[in-house]
Amino acid sequence: MNQEPNIIAETATPIGTPVRQVSVFLQNRVGSLMALVKLLGDHSIEVLGLSVQESTELTLVRLILSDPESTDTLFIEKGIPHTVVPIVAVEIREDRSTLAECLGALLAAEINIHFSYPLLTRPYSHAVLILHVEDTDMAADVLHRAGFRILMQGDLSR
Repeated sequence: MNQEPNIIAETATPIGTPVRQVSVFLQNRVGSLMALVKLLGDHSIEVLGLSVQESTELTLVRLILSDPESTDTLFIEKGIPHTVVPIVAVEIREDRSTLAECLGALLAAEINIHFSYPLLTRPYSHAVLILHVEDTDMAADVLHRAGFRILMQGDLSR
């Protein structure tokens, strides 16, 4: 996980499989999230990013995982309804790339952010912001051209 991301040239956009977010609805009961995380852990799938949005009866859990393909298979086998969507994982460095610069690049390109959350891990020793946007390819390209590192699933998987 400490190797540099796979890019063709300094100006090329990263190559590889985009990071995917898995979303599930859980019953709003004590222990539901723990049971989900334990199920994943029992199958050697690490939770790398997590967002929880509670409502009265259900809780929406958004996950960035070390192995989204195995998670998809596991959830299908267990009958757990879920969705998988590509997102943008952008590295935020305190020394070079600030959050304001990241948001400014997206604003200049008129790209709306639907939601965001940080990763629990720090690949390459830097913070990573998960962005769900209208057009992931365009957002990744805009941010890359602005000097940000865009991570691919291979950067997160172990």
